[in-house]
Amino acid sequence: MQNGGHETVLLHEAIEALEIAPNDVVVDATIGGAGHFALLMAKLGYDGTILGIDADEEAIARAQAAYEAAEEAPTMFLAHDNFRNLEEILEMRGIEKVTKVLFDLGWSGYQLTRGKGFSFQTDEPLIMTYGDSTRTAEEVVNTLPEAELADVLYGLGEEQFSRQIARGIVEARKKQPIKTTFELVDVIKASTPFWYHHRRLHPATKTFQALRIYVNDEFGALRDGLTAACKKTSPGGRIAVITFHSVEDRIVKLHFRDEVAKGNGSLITKKPIVPSAQEVSQNPRARSAKLRVYEVCPLKCKPFKNLSNNVPLYA
Repeated sequence: MQNGGHETVLLHEAIEALEIAPNDVVVDATIGGAGHFALLMAKLGYDGTILGIDADEEAIARAQAAYEAAEEAPTMFLAHDNFRNLEEILEMRGIEKVTKVLFDLGWSGYQLTRGKGFSFQTDEPLIMTYGDSTRTAEEVVNTLPEAELADVLYGLGEEQFSRQIARGIVEARKKQPIKTTFELVDVIKASTPFWYHHRRLHPATKTFQALRIYVNDEFGALRDGLTAACKKTSPGGRIAVITFHSVEDRIVKLHFRDEVAKGNGSLITKKPIVPSAQEVSQNPRARSAKLRVYEVCPLKCKPFKNLSNNVPLYA
């Protein structure tokens, strides 16, 4: 489903994996373009409930519009918040347990037109915040020590020239603060080899990704959100997560693996579901997407080792 500047990834695969029932209590933890949100509502009946969460107030407005356009709308709650606060959000609305949770960790294409510096294709201020965070990418670029900045670029963006780029940033900011996306791109290009500028990926891709993740503490929020989702999902309920980054996918994989090892649930997807070749050709942003699905055990499970692949399952 395409919504203006955003095309929803793994739309039907995620909804099918969740097995939505008409009376489910569903959380869309990342409304974004509202593609998943609209289809989730379509699967719910009047007895169902949907809670949509997003740190972007414009995403909240898109969810409201989708709700008003729905033919058979369930009970709806919207929260302009970060999904890391899921437990508190549910408590504030008197929701004790939920049955289905969806996290789509891909950032919305709408962000590209917000003027916040998410894209290196247009000259914008270096902000990169989703919500109301006061810490911006400009502050990080101009104040973080060189070694720490290099660690951010390598650890969160897997940038192979992280040290060279960090050194270039520090040298450039001595002359004048780096305030815009194009200024940062110029520093990145000046700090990396010529051949690095002529690959499929733009040379600034990983640096911008790392700064966005760092500014919004995306990995910390993901860990908090997964913990809350596992705690608040009823037995027999499911949690689906779509990732677009190898580190966040590893966080999800290990979190679900630990829950299985404790006997709290099972993996619906032993291997992640990935987009079809057709979807990738139509939407190149989908190429790195992975969908993992976890189900909470109806009863406390006794974990054991599957001797064929040494992956903890449950009895």
